[in-house]
Amino acid sequence: MSSTHSIDSGSTAPLAILREVFGYEAFRGPQAAIVDQVTAGGDALVLMPTGGGKSLCYQIPAIARARAGHGVSIVVSPLIALMHDQVGALHEAGVSAAFLNSTLDWQEALDVERRTARAELTLLYAAPERVNTPRFLELLDGLAARGKLALFAIDEAHCVSQWGHDFRPEYRALAVLHERYPAVPRIALTATADALTRADIVERLQLQDARQFVSSFDRPNIRYAIVEKKDASTQLLRFIEREHEGEAGVVYCQSRKRVEEVAQMLADAGVNALPYHAGLDAAVRQRHQDRFLREEGIVMVATIAFGMGIDKPDVRFVAHLDLPKNIEGYYQETGRAGRDGLPADAWMAYGLQDVVNQRRMIDESPAAEEFKQVMRGKLDALLALAEATDCRRVRLLAYFDETYGMPPDAPEGEERVPLMHCGSCDNCLSPPAVWDGTDAARKLLSTIYRVQQQSGIGFGAGHIMDILRGKTTDKVKQFFHERVSTFGIGAEYSETQLRGVLRQLIAIGAVEVDAEKFNTLRLTDGSRAVLRGEVPVRLRESVSQPAPRRSRRERTGGTSAAAPAAAAALDTAGQARFAALKAWRAEVAKAHNLPAYVIFHDATLAAIAERAPGSLEDLEGVSGLGAKKLEAYGEEVVRVIASVR
Repeated sequence: MSSTHSIDSGSTAPLAILREVFGYEAFRGPQAAIVDQVTAGGDALVLMPTGGGKSLCYQIPAIARARAGHGVSIVVSPLIALMHDQVGALHEAGVSAAFLNSTLDWQEALDVERRTARAELTLLYAAPERVNTPRFLELLDGLAARGKLALFAIDEAHCVSQWGHDFRPEYRALAVLHERYPAVPRIALTATADALTRADIVERLQLQDARQFVSSFDRPNIRYAIVEKKDASTQLLRFIEREHEGEAGVVYCQSRKRVEEVAQMLADAGVNALPYHAGLDAAVRQRHQDRFLREEGIVMVATIAFGMGIDKPDVRFVAHLDLPKNIEGYYQETGRAGRDGLPADAWMAYGLQDVVNQRRMIDESPAAEEFKQVMRGKLDALLALAEATDCRRVRLLAYFDETYGMPPDAPEGEERVPLMHCGSCDNCLSPPAVWDGTDAARKLLSTIYRVQQQSGIGFGAGHIMDILRGKTTDKVKQFFHERVSTFGIGAEYSETQLRGVLRQLIAIGAVEVDAEKFNTLRLTDGSRAVLRGEVPVRLRESVSQPAPRRSRRERTGGTSAAAPAAAAALDTAGQARFAALKAWRAEVAKAHNLPAYVIFHDATLAAIAERAPGSLEDLEGVSGLGAKKLEAYGEEVVRVIASVR
């Protein structure tokens, strides 16, 4: 893949490159400091949320260093979809870039290698498995010997850490880059890493001398909501119909079978839904991914195999039908919503079985006990977020050592005040009632103990709750459990309340679930403190109801149902120009085999539609319209605008 026009020569000043190549007037947040650090040859570790502009933090230094004669920059990425989109976007901007991955045939790969060896590329994208091969290292040796190895950018750097949510062993071998080419600057980037994971990244990649840039983890445009799972499929469908009819979204499920079932259910209900998981034929997966990226209003139902590195900006919601493993995974996945900065939803349904399943996977893992303990702690933090009665955003940011209202990247001297409420999560919008479940917890534990004592075997959650609530089922009568002293002493509690209590008891380790014995319950050493009343159990009332419905106007910032959110401020004539530009963009994207947003983001089209340019000069200064795009598309854009006047 090569560019027909190149602007890889010119000013080496980062701000000039930002304006000339990418069409943006100013850097955002810490971008300028990061770019300066790396362009000057320093190392950096960058933590920046999804949609925060991480790619520019290495693309601009790569262009600047190439223009200064330093040669090729290597971008290490595990994501084929991201490679394709970013290389396509760089070509659209006039930057010479290529990728080496399994989608190329032998001749195409050889051509990319030759162009790399001749230092004709500014950026080369490759997966960590390929970077670690003798053939690739030999290619790098040749560049380094001639002083033509400019930069290493290691994307998704959390993959190097065993404590991260997406550990990939091949990332650890990337330490060879520093050992073999110590003079070449490196930038490691991730959207998600707690303090433990950050420390592991530094150690594993030998970034002890790197400057660390930690942005705020807050995504203020995302509304967080977590509901108690009752009929998850129906709850999901109701959520989509109420809040996001006709809009793009991602639904995460834990198993392939569940993905297929949910996708079919949504499709049967009239939702444009597609399944995605590793068990599908590769061609089917690619076709579904391409449709999601290129068409509007697709809902992708997927396992976590889908999504990392997907740059689609207008995903309006991410839903979880099963509990993730930890907050890092939850944050990374929900972060795929609202990359364009417009309102989006992170919605999750979870229940008792989710807690049981996640605990079981940790306990049955062959990993060392130290690792299991860390994973249990991470799961507990996610359960605490799910059961929280206070602000979700405050808790989420606290997990990443950030105080809401006091972001780590705020300008020096700016007054910062800790905040306790975000005003936009479900708990802030509709504060839940709280009840004291300590008595119910003690009665539930006592019932587990009495039943075990009488029968000599354990029983599952449903049966224990039947006994506690005094229900004389066939199973209760079969085992004479109506004779247990705790039979009926919890009749005042609903099954929903008791399931909430049991979730908490499992979460705090006061109850264990024996998966090998049909998910039977048993007491632990932690049960004693609860039975003695030393550990209070406070719970929220049922959270199965959705948060107050927002109108589409509220969700999209004022736009009508017929118009995309980016076009909210346009008048009727502007809406017509925007629609014409979108239709034109779709044709160009199809011809270039690229997602539409790679050609122009909706925000850029909206700015053009508002300006109503009558000449190329009128297009200058539009955000997102760099020199190459102005040259390639300017006249066509002016023609399209003229056609709707």
